[in-house]
Amino acid sequence: MLWTIIGLLVLFWVLGLVFKVAGGLIHLLLIAAVVLFVVNFFKNRATR
Repeated sequence: MLWTIIGLLVLFWVLGLVFKVAGGLIHLLLIAAVVLFVVNFFKNRATR
């Protein structure tokens, strides 16, 4: 399930870059959010 969500986010991000739908800041924020989510996910998983 998690990999499906990440895959969709990456797909939409690439489509946004190709079709210039949004500004570059939105893409940077999306990358930062995904990285923080993955780090938080694995950090919480390791503490259990």
